[in-house]
Amino acid sequence: MTRRSLLVSSALLTALAFAAKTPMTQLSIRVLTPGGKPLDRASVIVKFVSTDIKVKKMRTTWETKTDQEGYSRIPSIPQGKIQIQIIASGYQTFGQLFDVTEEEKTIEIRLNPPQAQYSAHDKDK
Repeated sequence: MTRRSLLVSSALLTALAFAAKTPMTQLSIRVLTPGGKPLDRASVIVKFVSTDIKVKKMRTTWETKTDQEGYSRIPSIPQGKIQIQIIASGYQTFGQLFDVTEEEKTIEIRLNPPQAQYSAHDKDK
């Protein structure tokens, strides 16, 4: 075996061993209106915050949009703490931390309607 093929084989075996040891989660996020209807085309941002396992050279942020059923599916991520942010026109922006420890997880989020604007210059208040 040449030195190059030996290095490639070693790198592949190391990557497979790392993947086998790292518990992963297949994550789905469902975004709903306050009335419980699916919200289409809401922006979903998922940021991997922490884990008990050392993760190097792995993607830590995903940005996607919901489909017509309100679902956004994220590729397999290491189990640990994630931050989810939802942005949709006509609704309050949502942001919260979640612990994911299951092999498959669906997180359902109901957005709130926007709050009335407040102004320090409003004399009626």
